Amino acid sequence: TTSGEEGEALFAAIRALHPDLPVILLTAWTHLSSAVDLVKAGAADYIAKPWDDRKLLSTVNNLLELAEARGELDRRRNRERARQQQLASKYDLRGVIFDDPASERVIALACQVARSDLPVLITGPNGSGKEKIAEIVQANSSVRNGPFVTLNCGALPSELIEAELFGADAGAYTGANKAREGKFEAADGGTLFLDEIGNLPLAGQMKLLRVLETGRFERLGSNRERQVSVRVISATNADLATLIREGQFREDLYYRLNAIELALPPLAERPGDILPLAEHFRPADKPIADSARTALLRHPWPGNVRELRNVVQRAGLLAGGDRIEAADLNLPRAQAAPQPASREPDRAGIEAALARAGGVIAQAAADLGLSRQALYRRMERFGIRAP
Repeated sequence: TTSGEEGEALFAAIRALHPDLPVILLTAWTHLSSAVDLVKAGAADYIAKPWDDRKLLSTVNNLLELAEARGELDRRRNRERARQQQLASKYDLRGVIFDDPASERVIALACQVARSDLPVLITGPNGSGKEKIAEIVQANSSVRNGPFVTLNCGALPSELIEAELFGADAGAYTGANKAREGKFEAADGGTLFLDEIGNLPLAGQMKLLRVLETGRFERLGSNRERQVSVRVISATNADLATLIREGQFREDLYYRLNAIELALPPLAERPGDILPLAEHFRPADKPIADSARTALLRHPWPGNVRELRNVVQRAGLLAGGDRIEAADLNLPRAQAAPQPASREPDRAGIEAALARAGGVIAQAAADLGLSRQALYRRMERFGIRAP
């Protein structure tokens, strides 16, 4: 009809019966506003009459390519979920939330090395979840039923760290009015997790090395040797190799702690984890709107999982509506904008764009300000497989 009502009704009927079927609208110039509204309602594209056959064929080919990409993405996600479910059924994952292949690789390796009694070093930025990985190692180890004791070496003055680690007899230092056991004694028969190990002073490093090699130590102010059996897991966000060169960390201790290294990437390099974690952190009665999901995926998360948790929980508390919108997240607008074309994207930027686009090359390329061919060339350069 001249009003276009029949076309709109037909589109609505098709969407009702086949919601995933792409629909291309052929419309007169006078009906462009209606066509735009229908695209917002789910139509794949519109072409104005009289149409160009080449334009129509190009649009159809693009939609076929998109459907193929989405189908392969669905198959890949199904394979990933199957691996994750197998991992969760075989090991105790301590309730960790993840959906990114990078996280899956670290978690699978953590479960594998848990069977060994060798020391484990977990590296990664602050707030990335290193303690959760340590819990997974402990939960699947031979000492899973023993204590899990933690000490943040960066949270105490250097003069108190040794007393915390090894204990102290009465009078060992000012204020030590009675004897106290240290973390090694508390962790006997279990696991000791030493976070921010790079902050341990040199004197404490020497004593720690001895415990790792012999299982023996003395409390501060005591000459009596004590024996423990402890699995040590350490973590750091520092570059220990640089600290070694600067004389701030013992090289022999580094190699002793680093028998097995688990490198946990920052959240920005695990974009598949962002939305599942956000869903986990949000209040049950405050779903996350699409606008907020887009903002969450575009933010670089310098504070990693800890920052994400704080942002989502704050937004859930302060959101005025019944959903968490992008504005409720209070994220910097500059961070939420797509990457400008003038900035050459790195590997992490390309992987994040692909995740935001659900693996659709054309959409990811547009987000990065590149052509599809240019994006394919960069993916080949970085060894990123097409979804």
